[in-house]
Formats: sequence, structure tokens, C-alpha cells
Amino acid sequence: MAGRTHGERAAARAARLRRRWDREAGAYDRGMSAAERRLFPDVRPRVCGLASGDTLEVAIGTGLNLAHYPSAVLDGRLTGVEWSPGMLAVARRRAAELGVDVDLRLGDAQRLDLPDDAYDTAVCTFSLCAVPDHRAALAEMVRVLRPGGLLVLADHVSSTAWPVRALQAAAEVVSVPLAGEHFRRRPLRWVLEAGLVVEQHERTRAGVIEWLAARTPGPRAR
Repeated sequence: MAGRTHGERAAARAARLRRRWDREAGAYDRGMSAAERRLFPDVRPRVCGLASGDTLEVAIGTGLNLAHYPSAVLDGRLTGVEWSPGMLAVARRRAAELGVDVDLRLGDAQRLDLPDDAYDTAVCTFSLCAVPDHRAALAEMVRVLRPGGLLVLADHVSSTAWPVRALQAAAEVVSVPLAGEHFRRRPLRWVLEAGLVVEQHERTRAGVIEWLAARTPGPRAR
């Protein structure tokens, strides 16, 4: 490791984490389903149901949200970006099984290879916690939204209960270096700082689960 530049170290870590997600792609749905039943059984249908118009899902993973988008979104332009080839392969299979026409692309949430003002809705669920620079990813989602576009987020966040926050901090000692998994982020803070207007917001399970829908400045997207 000695002699490597910061950029080289970051690239090596990113490659290691991508390989980890690729390895876990086959078992991801099983583990996530167990967590959803206990902690957020209705979040996916609620947040995906808010999408309208041209829709982008960032860090689409294995495509667990595909079954929950409104028919108008599925019949229109739906794009999914995912960093892990292994996860993306599972998403492609799910889309085929569901008969969903979605443009699935390999890409980095922190640097989206998409034009400005291209989408009416951007969705990201339970993924920002594992993006190295979640602020960069949020800024990218806002960049590709049209004026008045809707940003829809759901994730596990820093708890409202201090004993739980202490446990989250202890878990991050292992989870961040091992898997890039953060438990104490709060995307809502960035959303408010960026001047978006929060239209819907809910926080549950001792504040650990949070979802929100916020609109970018400008006329409402179509």
C-alpha cells in the first residue's frame, strides 16, 4: 500500500467493495426481504408509488423496486443505474420475469453518465448508506432532475434514540472499512441545505428508517 496515491487507494478500495457486492448479489434479496419484513414492510410501494413521468432509479441493485412502480412509469421511460455488475445481472433477470421495459445501465451514483434536466423523478432506496460520497450522489440526482422534479429517498439513518445511535457508531467501526456501510447518515439534512422543498416525510422504528419526497426548485415537472 505504501507509495500509492490517495486516488489509487480509493480506486483499489472501490474495486474491492464492488467485488464484494458482486459476490453477495445472489443472496441479497433473501437478506433484504428478512430486514424489510421486520423494519419497513410498506416503504417500497409507498415511495415508488410517488414516481411519475421519466424516472431514474439510482443504485437499483437487484431491481426490488421494479414491482412497485406505477404502470404509467413502467409504460414510459424508466432508467436504472447500478455500480455492481453482479447486482445488475440479477436486476436484468427480474425485469425480464416481470415483463418490465427498463433501461438498466452500469454506472456510478457519484458520477452519473446522464445529461442535466433529463428526468421528472429520481428514486434511491436503501443504497445511499453504501455510497462512499453520498453527498455527491445526491447532487448528481438533483442535477439530472428537471426543474420541479421529485427526489424520492428511503434509507436507514441515524436513530433518534441515543442507545441505538451508540450501537450504530459501534457497528460502523467494522461495517465502514469492511463493506462501506454507514448507519448514521441523514440525507434529509443535505436535501434541506440544497433548498429542495420536502413534500412528504416519515421516520419510524426509533428513527432508524426514514423516507422523504422533495421537489427541486422551479416549475413542477410534468
